[in-house]
Amino acid sequence: MKTFQRLTAALKRLPGIGPKQAERLALFLLRAPEFETENLISALRQAKASLHPCALCCDFCEGPLCRVCSDPGRERGLICIVEEPQDVAALERTRSYQGLYHVLHGALSPLEGRGPESLRIKELLARLGGGEGESVGVSEVILATDPDTEGEATALYLSRLLRPLGIKTSRIAHGVPLGGDLDYIDERTLAHALAGRRQF
Repeated sequence: MKTFQRLTAALKRLPGIGPKQAERLALFLLRAPEFETENLISALRQAKASLHPCALCCDFCEGPLCRVCSDPGRERGLICIVEEPQDVAALERTRSYQGLYHVLHGALSPLEGRGPESLRIKELLARLGGGEGESVGVSEVILATDPDTEGEATALYLSRLLRPLGIKTSRIAHGVPLGGDLDYIDERTLAHALAGRRQF
């Protein structure tokens, strides 16, 4: 069953997939009709061949620019920095942000061997530092990395890196979710909420 083990090992490499789930997925694929597996293989090949980072924000797209960067109605002086492409989708679903994005494709994690050189920081600095095109006129950068250890370290690193540029840098708020009860919220989240309080 070397072939089956190879398939489960490949599936296990996907984020969030453990050994048992990899086995279940492998069995599902083996039982699926031939056309379903061929559709999956074809979709993967097409995505790998035609999707690439946007020339401006590094989100995945098919053309030279993604739909956000090519939208003339977006507020071009506002750039929100996120870790992953799915973070752009999450923020877009809120319909409350009208600026542009910059996707880092990860967060700083020395334990996993991810330093600044493995993120899209060089592209961000070129964009903000007066290079070709977009950088001029950026009035604020919003750091919207995850509120975990890696995300906080990345936000701190970026804030220090951006300070000399003289661009206003802000961090998304963390704290109590809407509709949440205080007695069910952990201490770290409550501490963040208190530290990030605003005048009412």
